[in-house]
Amino acid sequence: MSGMTFQLSREHEEFRRVVREFAEGEIAPHAAQWDRDHHFPTDVVQQMGKLGLMGLTAPEEYGGAGEHGDFTSLCVAIEEIGRVDQSMGITLEAAVGLGINPILTYGDAEQRDRWLPDLVSGQALAAFGLTEPGAGSDAGATRTKAELVDGAWVINGAKQFITNSGSELTSCVTVTARTGVSTSSTGEERAEISALIVPADAPGYTAEPAYDKLGWHASDTHPITLQDVHVPEGNLLGARGRGYAQFLATLDDGRIAIGALAVGCIQACLDACVQYAGDRQTFGVPIGRKQGVAFQIADLDVMLQASRLLVYKAATASWRSTRSRGSTATRRCSRSARAPPRCSGC
Repeated sequence: MSGMTFQLSREHEEFRRVVREFAEGEIAPHAAQWDRDHHFPTDVVQQMGKLGLMGLTAPEEYGGAGEHGDFTSLCVAIEEIGRVDQSMGITLEAAVGLGINPILTYGDAEQRDRWLPDLVSGQALAAFGLTEPGAGSDAGATRTKAELVDGAWVINGAKQFITNSGSELTSCVTVTARTGVSTSSTGEERAEISALIVPADAPGYTAEPAYDKLGWHASDTHPITLQDVHVPEGNLLGARGRGYAQFLATLDDGRIAIGALAVGCIQACLDACVQYAGDRQTFGVPIGRKQGVAFQIADLDVMLQASRLLVYKAATASWRSTRSRGSTATRRCSRSARAPPRCSGC
C-alpha cells in the first residue's frame, strides 16, 4: 500500500476538463432559469448522450465507451455536471446508474439489444421504480404486485420519487414487484421480489404530475401508477425472485455516484465562498483575510478533499471488484476485456 496516492490519472483529468467545458458552456448559463421554470431540458440530456456521458460504463457494442471508459469516469462527469447544476447531475446519475446499469447487468441479450442503444446514446432515458409510499430499501414492505397470466405479467401498484420516469425521453422503467412467496431454509415465508421492465407507453402506466420539490426543480421526478399493466413474460429482468438482490447491488454503485454528485455541490460552494471572500471588503481589506472567515473556508476545503478522495477510492475499488468478481455472465462478457484508466499508484 506504500506510495498509493489515489490521484486521478492524466486521462481522467483531461476528461474532467472536457466535461467542465461542456457544463460551463451548455448548462451553467441556463441552470437558474430551468430551476425557476421547473424545466427539464431534453435537448441538453441528448447532448450529454452525444458527448458519451451515458455510455461511460457500457461496452462498445451498444455504443458505449468500452475500454475507454469506467465507473471513475462516470463519477468525474457527475461531479462536474453537479458542480454547475445538481438537477442535471442527478439526471445523469440516475440515467446510467438506475436506468442503464440494471439492464446491462441483469438483462438477457434480447433486452440489452432492445433498450441499451437508445439509452446509451442519450436518445432515451430509463428509470428504476423501487420506492413506494410505504416501502423502499425495505423490500419486504413492497406492495406492487405482478401476476403471470397467460404468458404476460399483469402489474398493479404505485411508486414514488422516481427520477426520469415521465419525460419526453423516458422509454422504460424497471420496477420491483411481488411475484409470489418464497420459503427460506428455516421455513419462513417471505415476499418474492422480482424486477420487470415496463415500457413507458404501456397501457396502464401513468407518470403522475411532477413533484413540487424543494430543490432539483429541473430534474424529472414523478410518482407513477401501474394499473393492470401487461408486459410480456420476457420482460422479467434477471431471475425470478432475485429483484431484492439486484436492487441492493444497483444501489451500491449508486451511493458512490451520489457521493460524486455531493462532491460537485461542495466544490461549487467552495468556489462561491472563495470568490465572495475575495470580493467583499471590510475596513479596506477582503474578508478572506480575516482569520474567522479564512478558517471556515479552509475547513470546507478539507471537507471537499476528504470527500473527493473517499468517492474516487470507492469508485476505483467498486470497478475493480465488479470486473474481478464477474458477478453475472453479462458483466463477464461485457467488461472482462476492458482496462479502465488507472489511478496513480493504484
